[in-house]
Amino acid sequence: YLSFIDVLFIITLSVCLLELKHYKRMTMMSKNHRTVVPVLLLGIIAMVAMVKDEISGPLLYSTLRGRTTYHLTNIFIPTSLTTDSQRQLSMDLGGGNCKWQPPEPKVPEELDLHKTIIAGFPSGDKRMIFVQMEALTGWPAKDEWDFEHLGMSNHPFIKANYPHHEGIWGWEDAADQVIMMIRNIRRSMVEYHDILWDIGYAKTWEEATINLDDLYSEQPPLEDFLAWRDLRVMEECHWYGWFIDYWMEGGLMRDMFTNKITTAEHWNMLMEPTGYSRAQLDYDIVVGADTVVTPSYDPHCTYGDLANCEPVAVISAEKLRDYTEGPAETAAIANVLHNDERTGQYVIAPEAWDCIWEELIQNGKGLKTVYDRPGGGSENEYSFSSEMLEEMIHELDRLIAKYSGSEWNTKATANRVVFLLTEHRALIQIELNEVNSGMRKLTWRDMLGPNERQRRRELKLQQGESVEDQKKDHSEYFMTMEKKFKEDKQRDMRRLARKEGRKAERKEAM
Repeated sequence: YLSFIDVLFIITLSVCLLELKHYKRMTMMSKNHRTVVPVLLLGIIAMVAMVKDEISGPLLYSTLRGRTTYHLTNIFIPTSLTTDSQRQLSMDLGGGNCKWQPPEPKVPEELDLHKTIIAGFPSGDKRMIFVQMEALTGWPAKDEWDFEHLGMSNHPFIKANYPHHEGIWGWEDAADQVIMMIRNIRRSMVEYHDILWDIGYAKTWEEATINLDDLYSEQPPLEDFLAWRDLRVMEECHWYGWFIDYWMEGGLMRDMFTNKITTAEHWNMLMEPTGYSRAQLDYDIVVGADTVVTPSYDPHCTYGDLANCEPVAVISAEKLRDYTEGPAETAAIANVLHNDERTGQYVIAPEAWDCIWEELIQNGKGLKTVYDRPGGGSENEYSFSSEMLEEMIHELDRLIAKYSGSEWNTKATANRVVFLLTEHRALIQIELNEVNSGMRKLTWRDMLGPNERQRRRELKLQQGESVEDQKKDHSEYFMTMEKKFKEDKQRDMRRLARKEGRKAERKEAM
């Protein structure tokens, strides 16, 4: 449709064109009049066009209607940036309007920034949080492995899986505070399965690509891999709770299977799970069932790498995606960045926080996240048996009871943990009821767990079907495969570091 300004512009332009046509026939006019008329008409056209263009802009549009006020904000613009690159910061257009722009690719070393760790159990959801930080401030995030293999830099946002065995404390003493991302344990287990699948079993068993021919004469059957995977995922349920305990307790060293306080020796073994079997990590064997252990903390949290390992806030990945609660989660992230003026000064005005959420979540701006994958990050690609769902509920019950106790319930972060985990537990209980009632059907490729998988195997035997002989233990094969995957990953990161280093040297030489 045409607005009033559009109609006014068309009418004015038509009148001007008619006057210009009439002007050609005005041969009797003086020279001065012949000069003034076209200039005047062109001036009118320019003024109407300018008003049309400006009124369509949100800042002036809102200002003319009294919906906004101007704010003077001091922002840092590196002197090395070109005019184009200076426009990369997300822009506050006033009146709650904004325009998302990607963050700066590099951070000037001379800036003194207050830096934040985004700690979370391995999944793609931490990316959702750091892209919010990037959009709110204009500064980029960096992965823990990039710090380890590409070198230190001044990035203010650090994505971390540590202390999980998929992570590494690669940022040395660069960080100042921690926020912890909590994701539904069920989704976390699905994503961990995806990691295991990618190790060597890709999309089908026939596409297994990791070459271990020099170590083993034959590849174990797929059924054995699925059984091993189920056991590893059940173990990861304990790693999930242990991860939360680590950060909430400021780096206190515990055993994830017994939740007992452990020794530095045992802790170091737990941090290398591909180097030891579950039996070799047993607490009673390494520490001793009756040993009295003095509480001790991860050296990173006691020797100055990070002044306080406890999180200053707990952020929900699910709620960040929610169209009702999402903007409040973005506001919580922004408020964390305001904890210190060194980074807080770059945070876009509060009036634009909702707009930033809309740009990233509703409009899909920024880096791709797990929800941009085919299927939209669906959690229902795999089903879990009652055995595995009960294992998740057991771990959630432990955490809920612990952090709702008198020692913790005065802390806002502990209350947030309890609130989120209670919601997650209710969803898992619904699924458990569906499995037990038969509403949710399981297949042999689902997360069955050892008991359900064995029950189905025995049922096949009773029905006269042939099954693979399970007497042979293939756990060493799978552990070796997982270890090789980690070594290959670190090798690729080192190669990338060398490549980036050579690129930087060539750039400096030019």
